[in-house]
Formats: sequence, C-alpha cells, structure tokens
Amino acid sequence: MDDLLTERLALHPLSLAEAERVLTGEPDDGARWASGYPDDGDRAGARRFLDTCADTGDPQPFGAYEIRRREGGHAIGGLGFHGPADETGSVTIGYGLILPARGKGYAGEALRALLLFAHSRGITRVKGDTAHDNIASQRVMSSVGMRLVAEDGQLKHFETAWSDATAATGHRP
Repeated sequence: MDDLLTERLALHPLSLAEAERVLTGEPDDGARWASGYPDDGDRAGARRFLDTCADTGDPQPFGAYEIRRREGGHAIGGLGFHGPADETGSVTIGYGLILPARGKGYAGEALRALLLFAHSRGITRVKGDTAHDNIASQRVMSSVGMRLVAEDGQLKHFETAWSDATAATGHRP
C-alpha cells in the first residue's frame, strides 16, 4: 500500500517488521527517526498493530501508520486504526506526535487525511477518545469535524459519522 500524502506529511503504512522496530526502538539502517521517536504512544500503537496481526491477520489498510515529514522523511509520530471495521462499518482511531512536533498543525493534518481515507473505503463512523486533561487532542478532533459524544470518568469520546448526505470532508453539511 502506498503512503497517504498531505501537504507536509506522508502517512506510511507500517509493515510487521517496521512495527517490531518501533516497538523495540531499534531503527534499521534506512529509517529516519526524529529525535524522541518512537515514544511510549508510538510503541503502544505498534504493539496494538502487532497484536491485531497475530489475532486476525494484517488489517491493512486499517492498520498502523507512521507520520513522517515529507521534507526530510523523518518519523514524528504515529496514527492509525485499532483494527478493521466492525459489522456496522465503524472504526476506532488513535494518534500521537513526539513532543517537538506538537503545536504545528501536524496532528490535524494527519487525522484529516486518515478520516478522508476511511470515508473513501466505506467506513461509516470513526471513533476516538482522549483524556479529560488532553485539551490539545480534544481541539484536534473537533477541528477535523469529530463531535464530543460522551464522557466517562477517564475519557472524552469523539466520533464522526457519514451518511449519503455527508460530504467526504468529514464535516456535516
């Protein structure tokens, strides 16, 4: 599968070998990792992807992606699906950036591309969640058209859903 490209980013679908390297924090000779990559969130995403592959097979295109800057190609974070769509056409996503890459609009740019990709593949609902105190992540999800739909003691739950009348941008008309 090819990278998903945005103006400034390449969303690179991880292979099993790449996910294993992210998990161990040991790049191969060709990997370009920005300082601080992978962080704990990237390792957790790689572990989820590897567990999904072991349990049900490679879920691509609904797997894990490495967020790379197009300029220079350095990995700065990860995002992806927590597995293939369920019987209702719904997926759950997660994302994160290393600290030096935050606050530059990369998370919104990457998430917007992932939502468009999901919609183009027939996904009807995308869900995500974040901690109550993670205001930046809440803003990112809101900025790409995801709505706050529930809260519990630990998390705020967001989603976006499409119907035939909904534009492919992820925003409701």
